[in-house]
Amino acid sequence: MIQSPVHTKLPLGQVLLNRGVVSQEQIDQALAKQQDQGHNRLLGELLVELGFCSDNQIAAALAEAYGLPYAQIIPRLCDPEVVELLPRDFLEEHIALPMFKVFDTLTVALSEPANVFVIDEIRRLTDCRVQIVCATAKDIRATLQTYLPAANVFVIDEIIDDAALENFSMIENLPEDITDLEEVAGQSPVVKLVNYIIYSAVHENASDIHIEPDEKVLRVRYRVDGRLYEKMHPPWQMHAAIVSRVKIMADLDIAQRRLPQDGSIHVLVQSRPIDLRVSVMPGTYGEKVVIRVIDFRKMLNNLEALGFSYDHLTQFKKVISHPNGIVLVTGPTGSGKNTTLYAALNELNNEQVNICTVEDPVECNIHGINQFEVHDGAGFNFASALRSLLRQDPDIIMVGEIRDRETANIAVQAALTGHLVLSTLHTNDAPGAVTRLIDLGVAPYLVSASLIAALSQRLVRKICPNCKDPYEPSHSIRRLVEKWTGQTPTFFRGIGCKKCRNTGYSGRIAVHELFVPDDKILDMITHSVPLKTLRAAALENGMVPLYLDGLQKVVAGITTIDEILRVAAVNEEAV
Repeated sequence: MIQSPVHTKLPLGQVLLNRGVVSQEQIDQALAKQQDQGHNRLLGELLVELGFCSDNQIAAALAEAYGLPYAQIIPRLCDPEVVELLPRDFLEEHIALPMFKVFDTLTVALSEPANVFVIDEIRRLTDCRVQIVCATAKDIRATLQTYLPAANVFVIDEIIDDAALENFSMIENLPEDITDLEEVAGQSPVVKLVNYIIYSAVHENASDIHIEPDEKVLRVRYRVDGRLYEKMHPPWQMHAAIVSRVKIMADLDIAQRRLPQDGSIHVLVQSRPIDLRVSVMPGTYGEKVVIRVIDFRKMLNNLEALGFSYDHLTQFKKVISHPNGIVLVTGPTGSGKNTTLYAALNELNNEQVNICTVEDPVECNIHGINQFEVHDGAGFNFASALRSLLRQDPDIIMVGEIRDRETANIAVQAALTGHLVLSTLHTNDAPGAVTRLIDLGVAPYLVSASLIAALSQRLVRKICPNCKDPYEPSHSIRRLVEKWTGQTPTFFRGIGCKKCRNTGYSGRIAVHELFVPDDKILDMITHSVPLKTLRAAALENGMVPLYLDGLQKVVAGITTIDEILRVAAVNEEAV
């Protein structure tokens, strides 16, 4: 037996009028547009398109009109095993979602409950009684995306064999826009799986994708907010095919399996450019693939969005407004140094200045800025690029990284000859940039004459706002925070939820240490004082240490004390 929808007692427009959702004038306007388009569009669809109401309001009105329940669908309302009862193509074509099954009754969410043919086909395919729930197409599609890719892994496993694997390297190149998964539905399962891995990584804000073979096991992991977590376990037999597919996309040699290879892939996801940096490395059980995901939209932040405290932001803006000198951003790999530099360039970018960058590689294209990529194999390294760049009449120069003696000396000379130079270094703290430059062979008096400021930073995870909860820390932690912030805060942490994958964290923010030397400290640099002495002088001069900036973010309820102690252990000056 099937529960078929009854004829509406009232038209959709009348139900919306009764609910006070729309006016008669708005309905007339939608009906006129429907008539102009030959009745090929649904009234509800046109009302939403015209901005008169929302998808949810239309779905609720349809449910009332047909005497059906209405539900706002979310993944946890559905049984994953029940979703697999119907073919993926059928579900996507008809925007249907099997939710749960009780005995022989299957509850299915539909966006068009009047389609009795779809309901009859569901009954035939599942041999179940069908209970209809009305929901929006948007909610149904979003929930399908949560469950269907995992179900596809099993389908792939069933059709893979050794002979089929030989042909996967002949797949055509990936379409530029991988947003619409229906476009690749008829292609090889490997293509669809790799597309999904990339698509899902972008939507989960992953910074890296790891495809790792082990003995008879293949796993895919994402790095989200600086931490790795397992996403899926594709069939182990697919490993060679997946690696070949990625190599083809990155224009690498699929026949070379004994040497590391690097490449890049450019795709569009939801009409925005995504750059993928691919690294393939031979291992004991086969080649491991790591894909760095670079989302240009997230790279182009303004300084206000980077987590600076008010004092740090004011100081840093003043620092980068200097007409000449060198400003360094320091920290370990993955601490957001380039994002800070790009934000600084955005702040400085205008028609009156010539800004040039030398990078390896160019991570984000900025309109109005001249960007150059080094090629070590061709002899075009940072030093030679900088030397040539000085003949391009630059006002502001950004150097991706100062990593050798020659580059360091040219950058300092550029800063001394009327250019503002921005660059990065790998040091543990901000004053450490001074000793690092000296170690690279820059004379102390030149460092003193050119250095404007050094900014050290780390990234810490933010508390998930969905499961944020107050708690009481240990006595020693509370005492430490109260001592160094002068406040008695309420401590927060995330208890873990589905939105944050039960980590308690969602997103990241930077903590900073800004070293701006005064005349006394510049004189100390000229005389090559030890780093410990230099740091003590900087703290006396008002420099806020990294951990203290972090503790202020703990007091503000942005992050946790555990995160601060992880990236910036309290130094001896704090005890």
